[in-house]
Amino acid sequence: MLRCGQMILGEALVCRHLGRGWRWIKGKRQKEEYFSILNAFIDKKDSYYSIHQIAQMGVGEGKSIGQWYGPNTVAQVLKKLSVFDTWSRLAVHVAMDNTVVIEEIKRLCMPWLDFTGAACAEEGPELNGCLEGACALAEEETALWRPLVLLIPLRLGLSDINEAYIETLKQCFMLPQSLGVIGGKPNSAHYFIGFVGEELIYLDPHTTQPAVEPCDDGQVPDDTYHCQHPPCRMHICELDPSIAVGFFCRTEDDFDDWCLRIRKLSCSKEGLPMFELVDSQPSHLINADVLNLTPDFSDSDRLERFFDSEDEEFEILSL
Repeated sequence: MLRCGQMILGEALVCRHLGRGWRWIKGKRQKEEYFSILNAFIDKKDSYYSIHQIAQMGVGEGKSIGQWYGPNTVAQVLKKLSVFDTWSRLAVHVAMDNTVVIEEIKRLCMPWLDFTGAACAEEGPELNGCLEGACALAEEETALWRPLVLLIPLRLGLSDINEAYIETLKQCFMLPQSLGVIGGKPNSAHYFIGFVGEELIYLDPHTTQPAVEPCDDGQVPDDTYHCQHPPCRMHICELDPSIAVGFFCRTEDDFDDWCLRIRKLSCSKEGLPMFELVDSQPSHLINADVLNLTPDFSDSDRLERFFDSEDEEFEILSL
């Protein structure tokens, strides 16, 4: 699941820096942004999204090194790691309790605005000394919206996926903001990128390959970063019910369009909604004030763990 998390975030970074229309062609000279993305995933401790960083950050989520990660844990870890990526400046939001709160997302993507929409003074984040990151930050300061990566952990059944959600899941793949789905089947993690009929199309990261070492000129051997064989397929009913759905909204207009499409999808009679979209936080959801938490880093961690919905948190009781 760690590699699947890298895959869905890698797709988000491609959309962020290269655009959705970008395609890899073997042997073709690529932009510098492309190699910056590859370097973010090099298996070294100092890479933003390396396997080392994900595993180490997972310890803070209660996962020992080598322990199985569920989709929710991966989403939470990616959210925390993205804070250190001053080049991409992504706003990663993990929607808990099957609820996407529009107000929360707009506060995250436009932190210089207060809830009334008026501009508020805010100190900029400290740069990491990277000139490339500094240039990107200067560009972002003039923008009105931080690019959004929205991850929604869901459980669509107990031991098997509830067929009532299948059509809705298919429709999510068809949205222009879709990043795909991370999940899998028992003991196997996959990155799902689409569907054909009743079959899901997925990429499987469980392939042993030589380690990649950057060249002296900063270039990265990139063959192993790309799929060398056709994607795999599996029947949608084989999908484990614990998944995380991903979306990328580059601009506020993209997000508003996504909200409109989700609301139309929720009104469809073809399937049940997988999650709820609301304007502001419902009163029945516990917030930080109710728990008497201050907004420091440690309390944020405790709050996320309070809402954790991994498989091991469920217990089936016999009546």
